[in-house]
Amino acid sequence: MFAEYASYDATGLAGLIASGEVSAAEVLEAALAKIAAGEPRLNAMVEILAARAQAQIAAAERPPGPFSGVPFLLKDIYQEYAGAKATRGAVALRDYIAPHDSELTKRFLAAGVVIAGSTATPELGLKATTETILHGATRNPWHPGTTPGGSSGGSAAAVAARYVPMAGASDGGGSIRIPASYCGLFGLKPSRGRVPCGPDFAEIWDGAVASGVLSRSVRDSAIMLDAIAGPEPGGPFIIAPPAGAYAQEVGAETGRLRIGFSTASPVGGRIDPEQITAVQNAARLLESLGHVVEEAAPAIDGRQLFRCFMTMYYGHVAAGMRAVRALTGADASTFHTDTRTIALLGDCISGADYVAARTAWHDFARALGVFHEHYDIFLTPVTAMGAARIGELDTKPADERAAKLMIMLRAGKLLLKSGIAEKLAFTALERTPFTQLANMAFVPAMSVPLHWGADGMPVGVHFSAKFGAEDVLIRLASQLEAAQPWAARVPAGFE
Repeated sequence: MFAEYASYDATGLAGLIASGEVSAAEVLEAALAKIAAGEPRLNAMVEILAARAQAQIAAAERPPGPFSGVPFLLKDIYQEYAGAKATRGAVALRDYIAPHDSELTKRFLAAGVVIAGSTATPELGLKATTETILHGATRNPWHPGTTPGGSSGGSAAAVAARYVPMAGASDGGGSIRIPASYCGLFGLKPSRGRVPCGPDFAEIWDGAVASGVLSRSVRDSAIMLDAIAGPEPGGPFIIAPPAGAYAQEVGAETGRLRIGFSTASPVGGRIDPEQITAVQNAARLLESLGHVVEEAAPAIDGRQLFRCFMTMYYGHVAAGMRAVRALTGADASTFHTDTRTIALLGDCISGADYVAARTAWHDFARALGVFHEHYDIFLTPVTAMGAARIGELDTKPADERAAKLMIMLRAGKLLLKSGIAEKLAFTALERTPFTQLANMAFVPAMSVPLHWGADGMPVGVHFSAKFGAEDVLIRLASQLEAAQPWAARVPAGFE
């Protein structure tokens, strides 16, 4: 057994394999042993593809990519792998097998990784926790009584627990950055169009969803972004390519950046003191590194932004649930009551209301653009609160009964007009109000693991930059990683 496996990032493992110091088979054996030891506690995996991964190594099917031979896990949504499960966390898709690789999976494979399995996501990737009827609850290695977040919760738990050094992730409202924060990882959400999402989608959630990875090192994320970025044939949106390789930005000079920060909730909710402390400490660190840091925020109505985001969310959940039912013939009752309620609301939104809400996204993007005329970076907490306890955010029995009644009566319009739906939505997203802006403005953003609370739990810090400026974020993250390293921090019991 390769005993030092957990101490290496993906780049380090690739170097050992390339030099012959350790074989890809030995590294895979170590990864599978980590998975076997950790799964009874974490429940992060949807499918373990041990035999297929071993066959991939034996057949020498790995291209000479930057991560040749390195074990890797896919997120069980938007990262289909031909012949493997593609459940999206839904009972309706329990037996569904992906008929082909997604474009992103093809690019992961071209980077040389060995796919050892797939990781859990909430039903249809809809929540900031990873707890489903199909797979049960995925737990956070730092405190198994809490959630690793969502929707990339399985990938975050797996990387934090050292199953693999890096795993696939995606982000439509914080789904890379929230799990990164809760699990002490680096998580970068790219700009719209930077990473393709074909062939099954042209864009996801009107361009709000971006795919990438969760990792333990900035260099791993940068090198993998080089491997997966770029247009695909027929893609609807082609972003300008970077000036150079993202790998070259690691360790590069940042220059003196102007950074505006805020710790106020954009929707007016409470912020836990630990989240504020994390941002304040980051601001002091940034000043010590020579950057200009001052309190400032874009001129955006956070509650209006939230309403516009939720209108999109409702509509896409309704369409997504309908598509799954058409694909599988499943009854609506197989879905979570929350999912069915959201879909009911989406079915009741008029086309005009949807267009008006979606058009307003451009106002938020323009306001952020004005902010970036003065500031290179916007710094905030990633979340307003720490990781919720497992089951804490479950719908209460009385609310579940009421929701089922509304579904039976098809009373979606009543829920919308009464304000009940908006109240419930604000309550749900009060914990995570900071991340949606980057999705709606299509800009790159990242969670950097710079703080650990008094309870030993990691607390990420959120940075966003102007559209297309992943290079700026990578340079800054690399500087912060060197100044305040985090890679040696490991959850107890997962060393």
